[in-house]
Amino acid sequence: MTARRQDRRDLEGYGATPPHPQWPGQARLAVSFVINVEEGAELSIADGDERNEFVHEIVENVPGRPDLCMESHFGYGTRAGYWRIVSLLESYGVRATFSCCARALERSPWLAQDIIARGHEISAHSYRWEQHHSMEEEQERSVITRTVEAIKTACGIRPLGWHTRSSSSVNTRRLLVQEGGFLYDSDAYDDDLPRIETVDGVPHVVLPYAFDTNDMRFTNNGGFIFPEDFTRYCMGAFDQLYAEGGTLPRMLSIGIHLRIIGRPGRVAGLDSLLRQMTAHEDIWFARRCDIAHHWRRRMGLSEFKGGGAFAGTNHTVQSLT
Repeated sequence: MTARRQDRRDLEGYGATPPHPQWPGQARLAVSFVINVEEGAELSIADGDERNEFVHEIVENVPGRPDLCMESHFGYGTRAGYWRIVSLLESYGVRATFSCCARALERSPWLAQDIIARGHEISAHSYRWEQHHSMEEEQERSVITRTVEAIKTACGIRPLGWHTRSSSSVNTRRLLVQEGGFLYDSDAYDDDLPRIETVDGVPHVVLPYAFDTNDMRFTNNGGFIFPEDFTRYCMGAFDQLYAEGGTLPRMLSIGIHLRIIGRPGRVAGLDSLLRQMTAHEDIWFARRCDIAHHWRRRMGLSEFKGGGAFAGTNHTVQSLT
């Protein structure tokens, strides 16, 4: 019999016997709202980038010169969309994780400071809003360092979490662990529970994210047209996981963007979603750093005491509570 080769991919996961997460308050479901902040970090020739961004509602690309239309679409997120979203979160008593590109916070430090003042988490979404899959290792190491330092400068607190736009590189998770200050990353889409991965001998929390329960489906022919589409789909996921949570609690990630769900024709979808979810008493609405800390404890690991800056100066990881 031929021995089964060791595959670099784990396609079994927890299998038929996942661990019971024992969420706080005996919650049947942990719900994680992730608000992506990319405004001002999108690729723009006007900022010296190699090209202009070409996504979402923008129907024409402007090659080789500044694209003021694209910039204006993104600008709506911080100028108007942000205030609608944080007002709704506050009215329902929900704290969230704001996944922020560092260049966006460099341009809008008031935004970073307001997010922290409201009790939300700021995690890292790279420096620019870009994929990492083609980066050489030293370039990516430099980007991670620059991201951490820029976010610290903007709000006084270093990020504990990381999420790459779409595709990370084969080195990303290892570099995050080597940097020393990251509690978790969300560069996975393959489960409804967190997990611990050992990277270079270090236990590291992976919090899977989701692209389906995500407002980006309002764009690029993603299937959402009306606010009810967003609510109905996300509540479908919520109802299924809530039912399963009667025997084995799970985690649900909801991804939104300032410039997308923050539009007046769409924000009612978020309002309705929050209203329906918060009607349940046995739900834990948690920032991702809280989930990651809990998972370490649940798995019998010591409290995370990250340093940072790779082999350089240690930075104290400040509490986000």
